[in-house]
Amino acid sequence: MTTTREGARPAPEVLAAFEAATGFMPLDEGLALYAAAAEAAGRTGLPLLEIGTYCGRSAILLADAARSAGTVALTVDHHRGSEEQQPGWEYHDPGLVDPEVGRMDTLPLFRRTLHRAGLEDHVIALVGRSPQIAAVWGGKLALVFIDGGHTDEHATGDYEGWAPHLAEDGLLVVHDVFPDPADGGQAPYRVYLRALAEGFEEVSVTGSLRVLRRSAAA
Repeated sequence: MTTTREGARPAPEVLAAFEAATGFMPLDEGLALYAAAAEAAGRTGLPLLEIGTYCGRSAILLADAARSAGTVALTVDHHRGSEEQQPGWEYHDPGLVDPEVGRMDTLPLFRRTLHRAGLEDHVIALVGRSPQIAAVWGGKLALVFIDGGHTDEHATGDYEGWAPHLAEDGLLVVHDVFPDPADGGQAPYRVYLRALAEGFEEVSVTGSLRVLRRSAAA
């Protein structure tokens, strides 16, 4: 294991768009994600994929890395909010509730976020449930970023659905990995441990962000 190494960085205007966007990823983890995405896309030319888009904060970074490599970023989200974003929970934002249907809908803000950043043309938004989309997806991916639901059911489903689509030497990035239960939910941590047990090799650690490389054994 190594700490995050110096790598590619987004342009100042991209970084400003990231910091202005609605979302939860801190700057140091965003820079680590960007470096991983730029390396993976630049080396393989394959698409980048994230599960759990919310309002597009991390998608800005993936889209810019994809643009630089001549590929695209794919975002997977049903845009109805994860468990902790529902009414009565800690991360609920009433401004993101569609008043007509009475449910969360982050898709409009996500689209506005990409438009403001000038990155709409470099993102393909896949709107639906992660396991359903993974089941019909047929291509290889340079990077899979797991940042969706934090229950064991959802985190495990994201891993099982998308990790097989990673190209050999592709990167698996897992967010919100908290070894100490006092810091947060354990489902992403369990996915991270499973990936290591199944042959992925750890590349870097930045806060709660883990970057792993798929080896031939994975």
